[in-house]
Amino acid sequence: MFGDLGAPELIIVLIIVLLLFGPGRIGKVAGEIGKGIRNFREGLGGKDEPSDKQEPPPPTDPPESK
Repeated sequence: MFGDLGAPELIIVLIIVLLLFGPGRIGKVAGEIGKGIRNFREGLGGKDEPSDKQEPPPPTDPPESK
């Protein structure tokens, strides 16, 4: 189906996508796709516990005594 798709055709498709979305929006879309793929892979791993990447809550300041 896509076996006949060569370099000239891919360049034309990329130019059309660039014209439709613009360079700024393409970067945002690519970033969101990357985040989605990362979340999908983490979901496939079956992690039930929270990720180690999360930061602990900031410490609370003790009340000042007068």
